[in-house]
Amino acid sequence: MTLYIDPPTWPGHGRMWSHLVSDVSFEELHTFAERIGAPRRAFDGDHYDLPTERYADAVRAGAVEVGSKELLRRLTAAGLRRPKRRG
Repeated sequence: MTLYIDPPTWPGHGRMWSHLVSDVSFEELHTFAERIGAPRRAFDGDHYDLPTERYADAVRAGAVEVGSKELLRRLTAAGLRRPKRRG
């Protein structure tokens, strides 16, 4: 089981956010997210949005720290990338 997280550099709602992804399955991703206490509403199509204060929790639980481009590359290579919703 390998999960990946990028640095909390994405602004939104007055906070900074990270993306948490799996390169295996959404089931793996949901299981990991539940284990670290991330709410299901944080799931955004193919990743979980985690605020800065949850970053260390994910890393302590085993998420591998990678840059945003590497995270996207792994997600796409796994065939788990979903098109961004419009509007």
